[in-house]
Amino acid sequence: MSSDTKTQTAFDYDKKNIKRNTLLTLYRNMLKPRLIEEKMLILLRQGKISKWFSGIGQEAISVGVTMALKSDEYILPMHRNLGVFTTRNIPLYRLFAQWQGKASGFTKGRDRSFHFGTQEFNIVGMISHLGPQLGVADGIALANLLKQNNKVTAVFSGEGGTSEGDFHEALNVASVWKLPVIFCIENNGYGLSTPTSEQYNCKHIADRGKGYGIESFIIDGNNILEVYSKVTKLADSIRKRPRPILIEFKTFRMRGHEEASGTKYVPKQLMEDWAKKDPLVNFQSYLKDEGILSEEKEVQIKEEIVKEIHDGLEKAYGEDPIEASLTNELNDVYKDFKYQEVTPNNKTKEIRFVDAISEGLKQSMQVHNDLVIMGQDIAEYGGVFKITEGFLKEFGRERVRNTPICESAIVEAGMGLSIAGMKSVVEMQFADFVTSGFNPVVNYLAKSHYRWNQNADVVVRMPCGAGVAAGPFHSQTNEAWFTKTPGLKVVYPAFPYDAKGLLATAINDPNPVLFFEHKALYRSIRQEVPTDYYTLPFGKASMLKEGNDVTIISYGAAVHWALNTLDNNNDISADVIDLRTLQPLDTETIFNSVKKTGKAIILQEDSLFGGIASDIAAMIMEECFEYLDAPVKRVASLETPIPFINQLEDQYLAKGRFEDELKALLSY
Repeated sequence: MSSDTKTQTAFDYDKKNIKRNTLLTLYRNMLKPRLIEEKMLILLRQGKISKWFSGIGQEAISVGVTMALKSDEYILPMHRNLGVFTTRNIPLYRLFAQWQGKASGFTKGRDRSFHFGTQEFNIVGMISHLGPQLGVADGIALANLLKQNNKVTAVFSGEGGTSEGDFHEALNVASVWKLPVIFCIENNGYGLSTPTSEQYNCKHIADRGKGYGIESFIIDGNNILEVYSKVTKLADSIRKRPRPILIEFKTFRMRGHEEASGTKYVPKQLMEDWAKKDPLVNFQSYLKDEGILSEEKEVQIKEEIVKEIHDGLEKAYGEDPIEASLTNELNDVYKDFKYQEVTPNNKTKEIRFVDAISEGLKQSMQVHNDLVIMGQDIAEYGGVFKITEGFLKEFGRERVRNTPICESAIVEAGMGLSIAGMKSVVEMQFADFVTSGFNPVVNYLAKSHYRWNQNADVVVRMPCGAGVAAGPFHSQTNEAWFTKTPGLKVVYPAFPYDAKGLLATAINDPNPVLFFEHKALYRSIRQEVPTDYYTLPFGKASMLKEGNDVTIISYGAAVHWALNTLDNNNDISADVIDLRTLQPLDTETIFNSVKKTGKAIILQEDSLFGGIASDIAAMIMEECFEYLDAPVKRVASLETPIPFINQLEDQYLAKGRFEDELKALLSY
């Protein structure tokens, strides 16, 4: 076709050295998600699917980026990136089954839309909180860097997601650690209905790259050849010289945030202008003008895709609905873990609690060559409690990593390492600071295995507790925040021997573990501890004393308060149970003891309402009611934040009230 008869397109396409077959593949890969979406919008109106987030008008970004990466490189897409999933050739019936909540989808009906991942296709789906996947991409990229496999990771976010703190943390970590990751920001003009003018105050999101020392680029997100060629070039460059890159793709969302929200807030002229820049329509015209796509070929491709959609839908429709199974639901909360007991030799040494943690962590680093520890000041400084002192020299900077002050991104990086098949230990400098990383702990680590069968092989170390006059931000014992969250395991030892063995098990366990270490015990409690590596089982409490009058149940520093009370009251005959792990909980030992003694008192350092003692008390009432000779008693700290000065802290803690409460129960 002569140049004067060519269709006028919105873009100056430059096919450079892109082969004819690749050009047709780019077209096919954009057409496929468009045709699927058009079908889904019909099904939505028919009530056959519940919700839809449209990516119409943004296909060039998903397709171009995915084709620029290798099939074994991870992509972390969003809910408008259907083209990522289809370009990776996921069978359509599985996508349709996912959206219908069928078993051959990816989440067994437990999550919808694109909230799933698949190791088979190297895709890690989003969660609704948006930001955490940026830090997860950092973790995957870190694993690639450590493995020296020359792979790139690409992660998507919208311009709205860049307002979240996770965006800042993830880019900062990626820059400091020189991680091979491409941050793909789809700037489509609106975060739901909020325009970019109300989202940020810089001219371009790409401008932010300068502040992080990151190369950044602006790409026309509707020009498929520009997306594909530039991302291909950048990905090749990163493989050779690992580093992060920020790309802002300028595009537009032609439909509502999701279909129910509509587009009334968008000026009509703006919609019309962007409609002229439709990435599929323009590229199709270009290919025809260039003699690459004939009418016959266009019809053939469309018919093939329409048939694939039809066949996929028929197969998904034909699949039986999921049947609710209590066993399946409960069994999928955690990845299966077969505990292997490692028995120590007979050589022991009297060490402090803090030494047991350090020794257990060091020996686990020796056992697991893929274990990475991350935290603030843990390298040269050895951590604020000196637990990792000397680790840098033995294991090197790649495995003992100082982090910026960014709890959220580092928890997310741990998740990314797990996705890439590696283990991690994340140290919260103080357990209180986990609030800055709360979202990825309770929504990403805890739920991923249940949602799409991806475990989080992450241990979060939690130095916690009172007795050191550190006040409201350094003295909390916040285990109840996590025992309430299905998918997490919670460990809380009271003795050096337990701490070392349980830490080894926590690291062996492929599930996320919150490992609480009471600061007041670090240098005050000593015990004979085996010198070599050993493990202890989760869900098995320790019976420290045996008696007949009462069952005392506790954990952490409060165990020592109970023991001291009994030392001062030799006439009290009590079972003393140290729980050791709170999730899983050894209910068998608790119930057997209460049935024997007839009375139970639960002592915790945490404040009373909503604490672990409340649940244990309820379980005892349900399981042992006919054996009880008195109401179950809970003893806990005051319903206030924990104060700083000693006389107020002493008043706050349950320690000073336990003896009176115990005697009152015994005399009931």
